[in-house]
Amino acid sequence: MAKLNDIFAVLEKVAPVALSDEFCKKYGLYDNSGIIVNCGEEVNGALFSLDFSLKAVREAINKNYNLIVTHHPAIYGGINRLDTVNNPQAKAFAECIKHGISVISMHLNFDAAPEGIDYNLMRGLGGENPDILDGLPCGGYGRVYKIKPCKFQDYAKAVAKEFNTSRALYYGDGNKTVKKVASFCGAGCDDKAMAFAKNSGADVFVSSDMKHHEIAALLEDNINVIHMTHYASENYGFNKIYLKVKDELNVSSAYFTDGELI
Repeated sequence: MAKLNDIFAVLEKVAPVALSDEFCKKYGLYDNSGIIVNCGEEVNGALFSLDFSLKAVREAINKNYNLIVTHHPAIYGGINRLDTVNNPQAKAFAECIKHGISVISMHLNFDAAPEGIDYNLMRGLGGENPDILDGLPCGGYGRVYKIKPCKFQDYAKAVAKEFNTSRALYYGDGNKTVKKVASFCGAGCDDKAMAFAKNSGADVFVSSDMKHHEIAALLEDNINVIHMTHYASENYGFNKIYLKVKDELNVSSAYFTDGELI
């Protein structure tokens, strides 16, 4: 058994919520990280899941765990109503309260941590020693870095294998030799990110939730694109964080992956 605040303290060793606050203040963003649901009981088990979903809640109930740790905030904006009949998210909250399941969400702080989700995306893509787009004294988001030169078609296949996804889309010249990658976990593609990639001499742009005109513009600039699912681009790093902290939790734990999204 462990107290909720003890688990939270272990997670804050990776990246304190203050890092999210700093990131939001510096770049004009919004977040809601921290203890989202506190049922007041000692923790007997923790389920890590990228998303707060009804599937994850049911998995926690099946394992008799009373804590869920997510990356995406369980509550992001204000809640106007709870419809537990027609809204799966509302039903998930109702099930948590009914079964005494607390929820912690660690979002932008885990994205921007020195060895956080954006960092692990880079490592999975074969990079190190990056230039960072949105930097902080400790960590940051958006990276450009060199990789071992290879044909783009071979690189794309290696990425799909490393991230265990069959849902990534690849655009550009498969025979082009690529040497430099720009990557942004989650929904990281915008004009600022694209300009950063171009000005840094990137051969490949990797992100998710991209729009058609963004992909087209990158190809016009002779930058190949790997368009991953949002889930695949972040589940990889969140799982790395889980593996790093699980032995410090002092409770039983497990990692939940939604195979329909990866």
